[in-house]
Amino acid sequence: QVQLVESGGGSVQAGGSLRLSCAASRYTSSERVSMAWFRQAPGKEREGVAAIGAFGTLSYADSVKGRFTISQDNAKNTLYLQMNSLKPEDTAMYYCAEDPKWYYVLRPASAYRYWGQGTQVTVSS
Repeated sequence: QVQLVESGGGSVQAGGSLRLSCAASRYTSSERVSMAWFRQAPGKEREGVAAIGAFGTLSYADSVKGRFTISQDNAKNTLYLQMNSLKPEDTAMYYCAEDPKWYYVLRPASAYRYWGQGTQVTVSS
């Protein structure tokens, strides 16, 4: 059983920055965990943004490469997403996801078992 709670969303102007956090509460220990950030804009499908997988491998969607950075603090069971140079098209609900498997790349949303409730990011031009 895993609970994920996102925070850090908000409203910023284009070019600004935000840092999202995802606090994970795991009731069973698992050595194999892959975590990711997804986003979903109104009327659009949920899309992967960034992921941390096996052996700390990182992967990003092409649309955010060079602007977003995913990281984690294992001691705090917290996943982060640093978002810089934000664009209006980054506006979406952002979700944290986790699966008790080792992935090496960002997988489709259907691959992740646990999800947070999301945090809204709004970027104005």
